Amino acid sequence: MFEIYQLEQLLEFVKYGTLSKAAKELHLSQPALSRSMQKLENELHVILFERQKNKITLNQNGALAVEYAERVLNQAADMVERVRSFDRSQHTISVGSCAPAPLWSVTPLLSTLYPEMTISSDMKSSELLLQELKDSMYQFIILQETIDDSAIHCTKYGEEHLFLSLPPAHPLSGHKGVYFKDIDGQNLLLFSKIGFWNDLCLKKMPSSHFLVQDERFSFEEIVKNSVLPSFTSDLAIKRYGNVTNRVIVPILDPEATVSYYFMCLVSTKNKMEIVLHEIERHML
Repeated sequence: MFEIYQLEQLLEFVKYGTLSKAAKELHLSQPALSRSMQKLENELHVILFERQKNKITLNQNGALAVEYAERVLNQAADMVERVRSFDRSQHTISVGSCAPAPLWSVTPLLSTLYPEMTISSDMKSSELLLQELKDSMYQFIILQETIDDSAIHCTKYGEEHLFLSLPPAHPLSGHKGVYFKDIDGQNLLLFSKIGFWNDLCLKKMPSSHFLVQDERFSFEEIVKNSVLPSFTSDLAIKRYGNVTNRVIVPILDPEATVSYYFMCLVSTKNKMEIVLHEIERHML
């Protein structure tokens, strides 16, 4: 029976067009790759290539073999990911969120409830989180909207309110509230790791330019010494405090207030009852 590596080599030949280029990318000699392809033909009991002097091309058999090789390799990669995910699930609780704030409380709560387990958390888009919950890659996910799906159990987990952080001299600093349209077109500071909030800000302020920072410390230092507006939230202020010499003004658009929902598969609900009970007790 053929080996996975032979299918990988076949696809490399297709990608680079010649045995010599494919062999170079695979760190093989050309004769070694040629022998490997001949062995694949022997194991399939068909000829895959048209061989001419100084040239080798796929025939129709070879083209069909390439189609199946792609499928087999994709399925093999999926198998590896699913088996590894299942193994992690035996000693790891994985939770995914659409934003960072819910993880600030959920992660330590899970660590307290399951001290013998490793708690893994990350942020992704809602669509990807939902799919990976259904694929059992997560035990829990947190989204900013409810889901009408009979396979998913949903519990509200609190709210978050977005604010504008302004230097005292900014023209909007004396306002009791602002709308996104009031600041659209201005330059703003933006922390990158804020999940769906990032897309919301870009959508609601298409004319603005954002100075994006990837590190929390750098972001706060720049905010502290900058005249540019930035964003914060009630949960961020609760966790990190308010940056010195900044005025906090609520954003009044309805999209600036979100509710979070804690979700798991209905099929795992009974097993996760203790977590769901604690989640309801520790709403944000």
